[in-house]
Amino acid sequence: MKICLAQQNYHIGNFEYNTAKIIEAIEAAKKQGADLILFTEMCVCGYPARDFVEFNDFINKSYAAIDVIKQHADTIGVLVGGPARNTTHKGKSLFNAAFFLYEQEVKAEIHKTLLPTYDVFDEYRYFEPSYEWKVILFKGKKLAVTICEDIWNLGDNPLYRICPMDELIKQGPDLMLNLSASPFDYTHDEDRKAVIKSNVLKYKLPMFYCNAVGSQTEVVFDGASLIFDKQGNLCKALPMFGEAIETVVLNDDGSLDAPILEPASRVPDKELNPATLEPELNIAQVYDALILGIRDYFGKMGFSKAILGSSGGIDSAVTLALACDALGAENVRAILMPSPYSTEHSVDDAVQLSKNLGNPYDIIRIDEVFQAFTHTLNPIFKNLPFSLAEENIQSRSRGNLLMAIANKFGYILLNTSNKSELATGYGTLYGDMAGGLGVLGDCYKLQVYALAHYINRNKETIPQNIITKAPSAELRPNQKDSDSLPDYAVLDQVLYQYIERRMGPSEIKDMGFDQALVDRTLKMVNSNEYKRNQFCPIIRISPKAFGVGRRVPIVGKYLN
Repeated sequence: MKICLAQQNYHIGNFEYNTAKIIEAIEAAKKQGADLILFTEMCVCGYPARDFVEFNDFINKSYAAIDVIKQHADTIGVLVGGPARNTTHKGKSLFNAAFFLYEQEVKAEIHKTLLPTYDVFDEYRYFEPSYEWKVILFKGKKLAVTICEDIWNLGDNPLYRICPMDELIKQGPDLMLNLSASPFDYTHDEDRKAVIKSNVLKYKLPMFYCNAVGSQTEVVFDGASLIFDKQGNLCKALPMFGEAIETVVLNDDGSLDAPILEPASRVPDKELNPATLEPELNIAQVYDALILGIRDYFGKMGFSKAILGSSGGIDSAVTLALACDALGAENVRAILMPSPYSTEHSVDDAVQLSKNLGNPYDIIRIDEVFQAFTHTLNPIFKNLPFSLAEENIQSRSRGNLLMAIANKFGYILLNTSNKSELATGYGTLYGDMAGGLGVLGDCYKLQVYALAHYINRNKETIPQNIITKAPSAELRPNQKDSDSLPDYAVLDQVLYQYIERRMGPSEIKDMGFDQALVDRTLKMVNSNEYKRNQFCPIIRISPKAFGVGRRVPIVGKYLN
């Protein structure tokens, strides 16, 4: 049996576009002589569709798309994902389903059993878990079809009380097929391989695993679809962050007509869970994920041009380099807005960066804007000393100028704040926290430096002075980030333990970190949730990003 994997980038709610892509892949698979083509989870409507599935019209359009697709499933079996109505009238009104199409009919419907509600997932909000498990008979083979999370309930501490494959294996299947929409994070490539290998070795069956690719606002899907033989060897790996259609032959004895890329002995046995922050970990993947996140956000929203504030600092430099790569340098406008406290070398560094990248830039001094604000406020501020208020006026002046230019010329403002700053509240609401998309909001400061070195791997794109100089907001004379924050080498490690690993203060202190520093850092994190709650979407690259995947109270006393 020739089985094809279709790893494609879909657009949520764009049924005409998604349907056309699916049909195009079906026709390509036919030309490759495939018997069966496997698509990804919820591919018909796009994933995650979230509250769109609560609209009856949305579900009707999904069913209508399947009616069109099935006309092309004549001589080939097709497995596509989409929402399915629950006709039992018990439980939720929908299933997360896989539709098996053949001979221009819907031959079978498989429902997802395990509905994740952790991190970015909230599937039990919408879907009813499956209550029956049946293999699909097709061309003399028994297909065990599962959907994404259904294969992740293995290990010493299973998250769910049931494992769908434990039920399906009783029916003697010949192979496993998994339609997936598994998001990227910098540990997940290894995680997936470990989970698929565990399934293959447990059930002694080959697995064809097809994963979604493309960015849906903050969630990036990296593709990296995989095919394993029944011995746990990796025999096919589709590319990360790109579309692909690949066909592999399953022999009658259960072996694969494909070379071994990674023997089972070299495939990870367990999920990757670093004990400490490793800033360089899979940094090339992080870079590619951010590029895809920017490109798809703009493309799917119908925008083509970006604007950002270029300060001569590391964060804006890395954001600018990423945006130029994603959108083309000619489509990214940098605005340099020096204040009375900006150093000349910062301006020079920002100018040199734009010259290196070839993007348009403008210099708009904010001295007069800042003076106008302080003059207007003088009757109220009187002779009170310079403080955070004056610093934030500068930041908000820049935010207003950037948004004015964005509105005038149809740009989207890219935010340049990093995860360390967002965690500790080191940013100004409606100032440097303004933007339509947070590019680095899930990258700690140490990871931003790692990205800068990666960008400069072949040539000096980011001027070396930007990388080596001490970080500073330059909102008052001789200001340094270290005036307000612990050293990033220590701060980021503490933040990682609290945010990613959910360690409490005593556990972090037991690791050797200074007690007062830990208390101060965790207090900053919790007391600044109100700021993050007003922040723009952040491209997710870590196992625990700010945004939809992290829900903590704004008004709370814990560690605050």
